[in-house]
Order: sequence, then structure tokens, then C-alpha cells
Amino acid sequence: MKSIQRQDPELFKAMDKEKQRQEVHLELIASENFVSDAVLEAQGSMLTNKYAEGYPGKRYYGGCEHVDIVENLARDRAKKLFNVKYANVQAHSGSTANMGAYRSIVKPGDKILGMSLDHGGHLTHGHPLNFSGVDYAFHSYGVDKESERIDYDEVEALALKINPQLIVAGASAYAREIDFKRFRAIADKVGAKLMVDMAHIAGLVAAGLHNNPCEVADVVTSTTHKTLRGPRGGIILTNDPDIYKTINRVVFPGIQGGPLMHVIAAKAVAFEEALHTEFRAYQERVIKNAKALAGELKRLGFHVVSGGTDNHLILVEVKTLTGLTGKQTEELLEKANITCNKNTVPNDPEKPFITSGIRLGTPALTTRGFTEEDMIDVGKLMYDTLMNPDNDAVLDNVRERVKALSDKHPLYRNKA
Repeated sequence: MKSIQRQDPELFKAMDKEKQRQEVHLELIASENFVSDAVLEAQGSMLTNKYAEGYPGKRYYGGCEHVDIVENLARDRAKKLFNVKYANVQAHSGSTANMGAYRSIVKPGDKILGMSLDHGGHLTHGHPLNFSGVDYAFHSYGVDKESERIDYDEVEALALKINPQLIVAGASAYAREIDFKRFRAIADKVGAKLMVDMAHIAGLVAAGLHNNPCEVADVVTSTTHKTLRGPRGGIILTNDPDIYKTINRVVFPGIQGGPLMHVIAAKAVAFEEALHTEFRAYQERVIKNAKALAGELKRLGFHVVSGGTDNHLILVEVKTLTGLTGKQTEELLEKANITCNKNTVPNDPEKPFITSGIRLGTPALTTRGFTEEDMIDVGKLMYDTLMNPDNDAVLDNVRERVKALSDKHPLYRNKA
């Protein structure tokens, strides 16, 4: 960042402080991760200069022969990674990937059955202020009140009652493995298409540690960050050649202009990294770390939603034990240099900006090298913080212990 430091010291100061924050804080936001130097280099490369509307071999601009190679590498690697026939890698985000998928397989006003936001779904799964809730008639399924897991019989009953044109599987705050084959059977029973949003679990799917939705879904979307550990962006996958043609038209020129070739290059890097055996070992550690943290939080008296986790994510109801809302919990942990996000829990009485819970994830700390023993320590740090919100001596001690952990697993230290 030396050029920025010379040219724009005000901006450099903010960026440098963010680098320091990432270094000293324990990052537990489930949708965040730390990318490799190669991903950073690709995203910060001269490819940002190139306009390349269209697709490889069919561009609306000249001089695209080299970026065509870049995009083809990204597409081919994505197809190999997820064992799928077709991949669009141009989506700027997971949300635009979902928009592209919806517009490719349903019409405005069609009925869609997706996961309720307050039970773990995503904004693009039908929030009334989101394009998805505006453009389509969304209906919701949730989790069972007792098990706090998806009740597939209830999903089937809802599908038979609603008769949707599309069923959406996938979540942003659900800690258990999702049975995509059961969703396929339900969709077939009511004559609906099946779309899977695997944004959170894509890295686990790529590593073979979660069943692959590409085997059964009409369309699969994902972000390329989170567990996949790539740049911020989206992808759309399918095995249907006709749907793929429609997806390409919908993404460009339908909802986007020129693709971000520097980001697509970074996606290609991340996909290549994910094809290595080391990536599977990393994802295995992500899951082990999540289970260790969930187990420690349960032992300490927190209500872990659904009783645990099968993936990278933990949903924790904090209010019963601590008396704190999710918002207060997020703010207090931030003071202790532990970063998470407030999150609704099933049947949450609090408003979405207050909440009774928090969402935790282990991808970022696992990238730093945190072990199961470290995650148990993290659980203790969270407990000490939340049970002593007004005790400055305890909070000072927690910050010292957090620093010891971050020093043990440095991130960007000694890097320009």
C-alpha cells in the first residue's frame, strides 16, 4: 500500500487501521474469511482496467483475448470443483447471482417457497423490501420448534398447499447439513424447480464434506467468499444447457454490464486453491473448530440452536443466560476484540436489529491456524466477557488473552 500512503494518506490511514483491526481481533463472523496473497494480487491487478462486456469469444469490445483466457479458467475450475457442466462466473455478488437465477427459471409474480429469514434464510429468499420479495410471491418454511432443524415433512406439506413454481433451499444461519435430495423429491412432487443457494457451505461442498446440490438442483448459486475463501463475488451453476443459456442472457445484458475481470481472476485463483488436497484438510479443521466452539458454549450454559453444528456456523441464543440482547452482545464482544454479528434465532421475540442471538463462524480463525483447543479458549473468553459486562478488570484480562491468541496466529504482520 505504499503508493496509497504517498498519494492518499487519509485513505491509507483508514485502510491501515482496518488491517490492524483484522490482525488483533478474533474474527467470528461466519460469512467472512481471509484470502490468500494470490487472491489479493489478482483482485488488485491491472485487469481492473479491462472492459469486457459479453462472454469469452463473444465480447462487445476489442482486446479481450487475454481476459477470455482468465474467464475460461475461472469457469472450467468452477465446473471441476463442483462437478457441474456449466458455470457463470460474472455475478458481482451472491445477491445478483440469486437475481440471475430467479429470472432464469421463474416469472415475476410466481410463487416461491424459501426459508424464513428469522429461521435462518437470506434477504434474497423473500424479504419484503428485497427485490426477491418485491418481484415474487414468496412463502416461507422454517425449523421445528423443538429440534430447531428443518422439518422436511412440513416443507412438503407447505409445498403441496402452496403449489410453488420454485423451491429455494439454502440458508445464511442454519448449522445443520441440508438434505438436498429430499428437497428435490418435494419439488418433483409439486412440479416445481429447485434452486439451491449454497453461499455459506460452498467450501464444504467443494471439499466433499457436505452433499453436493449440483447433483439434484436445477440451479445452484453461491458467493465466492465465506468458506470458499475467495474474493467477494458470486457464481451460478447448472447442468441444464437451456437454463445456462438463459442465465447468461439474464446476467448480461439483463442485470449487469461489464464483468469485473480482476475479481473473476481472483475467483479463478480461489477455485484453483480449492482443488488442492490442502483445502479439504482446511475445511475439515473448520468443522472441527466449529464443533469445539459449539460444545464449549453449550458446556458453559449457552443455548446453541439445534444443539450443535454440522458445518462452519453456530447460532447461539444468548439472552436467556446473559440477559443481553444480540445487539448488546455484539457490542460488548467488540470491546473485547472479538467480532461477531447479532442474529435472530428461531421464534425470536426481539426485532431483527436487536435479536436474542448471535451468529458465529470458524472459517476466518481456521485460516489463521486456530485449533480446537484455541476455539475452546475463545468460548471461555466469550463467556467471561458476557457474564461480566460492567467489570473493567475482567474485560482488560480478556483483551490480554485475546492478544495472546492473535499473537500466536499472526495474519498480516510484517506485510506491507
